[in-house]
Amino acid sequence: MTEPECIIECDNLVKIYKTDETEVMALQGLDCKVRRGELMAIIGNSGSGKSTFLNMIGGLDRPTAGRLYVDGLDLFRMSEKELVEYKRSKVGFVWQNNARNLIPYLPAWQNVQMPMLLKKRSDGRKRAEELLELVGMGHKKHSRLSELSGGEQQRIAIAIALANEPDILLADEPTGSVDPQTAAYIFGTFQRLNRELGLTIVIVTHDLSVADKVSRVVSIRDGKISSERIMKTDYAGRMADVAAFDTSGEAHFTSHEEFAILDRNGRVQIPPEFLSALGTEGNRVKLSLEEGQVVIRAPEKE
Repeated sequence: MTEPECIIECDNLVKIYKTDETEVMALQGLDCKVRRGELMAIIGNSGSGKSTFLNMIGGLDRPTAGRLYVDGLDLFRMSEKELVEYKRSKVGFVWQNNARNLIPYLPAWQNVQMPMLLKKRSDGRKRAEELLELVGMGHKKHSRLSELSGGEQQRIAIAIALANEPDILLADEPTGSVDPQTAAYIFGTFQRLNRELGLTIVIVTHDLSVADKVSRVVSIRDGKISSERIMKTDYAGRMADVAAFDTSGEAHFTSHEEFAILDRNGRVQIPPEFLSALGTEGNRVKLSLEEGQVVIRAPEKE
């Protein structure tokens, strides 16, 4: 990945939340780059740091340490005034909770127009109606929140996020409260926006089935990126075997190749299920280099 291709660059990103009695390290030296025009997903368990990372990119939270650049802008050094302008123009947000997306007493078109009022656009209503058509909700432009299904509300929320023509669309669990069919339609909307507008889209989700809908899936564990799944470039390879299921019924998408991520000190996170399968006890493993391959084994029992 060459530098000009990157619209988001994170280097050794740290975030510590402090209370009177405790400190919680939400990000622990996270490194990540996102290409311009990429459609990617970030997955991880609750508390892994994925939403914190998204909030950093969106300018909603500041890093404790490290470097964070978005489209060449240093978010670590921005003034409050610069940060407000950044949030208005550079990024658009779609939340899981629709109460954060929509004003309930306004019709859909006015909800979409609201961000444009800050920039005093004279064509606000026309542009709002165009965006509603873009997300397939033009027929609901006069509807209010109570008259819309969860999936319809989310599609209108996407139109709102696009109102000020951002370079990056950030979505935090956008399908967390809808049924699978509606979720598929919402992800289809993201795919079309990415394809037709060249929009960079970063989606935080716990839904593993998203893997076959995006070009790259980044897994965060304990505040660091632990692995990446990148879609195979060979079309035949993707279509030959899209998904396999293990005995628990969990899908494993073979349309992507999975890579473990080394941090700057050469450390790699080993998934707990791998260690369980090895039969390890405690925190020790045996490491060896055999015929050009790194082999990890459980230590012999004494």
